[in-house]
Amino acid sequence: MVRIIGARGGRPPGFDELRYKKRNTVERAISFLKQSRTVATRYGKRGYVFLGTAIAAAVTIWLRT
Repeated sequence: MVRIIGARGGRPPGFDELRYKKRNTVERAISFLKQSRTVATRYGKRGYVFLGTAIAAAVTIWLRT
């Protein structure tokens, strides 16, 4: 199989620096949330329980910074 690089494949033609910065911020926030064991392993099986756990972890992170 031959891979064609150029107009039909490869990297996207443009790089948006602002979008990349926002993506990095979101990925770091998710990483901070996953440091909480209950968020990372998702012990709460119901959606509202998990949402409450994620909010509690986010508030804890916010208060520490």
